[in-house]
Formats: sequence, C-alpha cells, structure tokens
Amino acid sequence: MEILLWLAPAGVVTVLAMCWVAWLGREQREQRPDRETATRRMGEALAKQPRSTYAAPRLPRERSTGVAVRSHRKAG
Repeated sequence: MEILLWLAPAGVVTVLAMCWVAWLGREQREQRPDRETATRRMGEALAKQPRSTYAAPRLPRERSTGVAVRSHRKAG
C-alpha cells in the first residue's frame, strides 16, 4: 500500500481540478433563455436547408475486390 502513496497528491489535485472546472462551467439561471426562446431557436436551426455543396467534389469510390493491389506509380 505504501508504494501507491505517491499517487495520492496527483489524485487530490485531479479531483480538485475537476470540481473547480465543474463549478466554473455551470450555467447561471439568468443566462439561460426561456423555454419559448429556446424552442424558437431550435426550430429555426432545424428548418435551415443543409448545404448541398462541398469544398471539393466527391470522387466516385472504386469497388473493392478484397485484393490488395500495388499502385503503378514509382516512389521516389
């Protein structure tokens, strides 16, 4: 058991850091929007049309045969 005592300070520091971050990250009641506003925002976000274009065109995928084939390009 004594061999694991060196872990105690690291464990205490970790638990304290977790508590501190949880306390800092909590939301304040005053900052939350009311239910109607949150529902309206959610509806607007869901109603948006997704983008149909991508930065680069998608290339057609080659059908896999299950056999590994070396490329014909020379390395170097």
